[in-house]
Amino acid sequence: MSAAERLAAVTERIAAAARRSGRLPQEVRLIAVSKTKTSQDIQSLVDLGVNDFGENQIQEALDKCAQFRETALNWHFIGHLQSNKCKFIPGNFSWVHSIDNEKLVRRIAQANRQAGASVNLLLQVNVSADPAKHGVPSRELFSLVEHILELASDKTQLRGLMTIGYRGASDDERRRSFAALRRLLEQCQQRFGESMTELSMGMSGDFEPAIEEGATMVRVGTALFGPRD
Repeated sequence: MSAAERLAAVTERIAAAARRSGRLPQEVRLIAVSKTKTSQDIQSLVDLGVNDFGENQIQEALDKCAQFRETALNWHFIGHLQSNKCKFIPGNFSWVHSIDNEKLVRRIAQANRQAGASVNLLLQVNVSADPAKHGVPSRELFSLVEHILELASDKTQLRGLMTIGYRGASDDERRRSFAALRRLLEQCQQRFGESMTELSMGMSGDFEPAIEEGATMVRVGTALFGPRD
């Protein structure tokens, strides 16, 4: 299957899931997860109109950001972020999906001020309490949001929440996790205002139920690029 055929299939599945939930397909942003993929693989999707790409390793991502510097792409950092790597975020990434503590926000905000750059942040929530996953526990979310909003500025904005599905979970368990994250976002909006609007959830194996439960961003790798080497 060609890149064009894979993209068309994913796009149609996104549209169908959006329609089932009474939403418009354009309300869902497709992020092509390009980790381990070559610049040629990425270029094939760029040529087809994709401009949002997700990476989870800083050094690999920086190499790709540099290669596509002249192309108007939005790079999303979706992996676990170490605090000593925050200095690489400004000027390279438009979004960070994996914020799970206040220290990261402080470091990114400082780097943004020094670089004159801006970035959108999502808080990673460990909704399923999976011990193998990073993310703030649901019970600690509101306290962390309150502290982070105190650090926010026009250059460093908290835009929403992210979660990763529990490995080995059933379809029903994954859907419940997605619904739980949506409810947490709704509660954040009630407590802190409407500035938090984004829900990043769902990957190649489960992005359709994620959309049906409110995802505004889906992180799709294998379904777009084919099986990983």
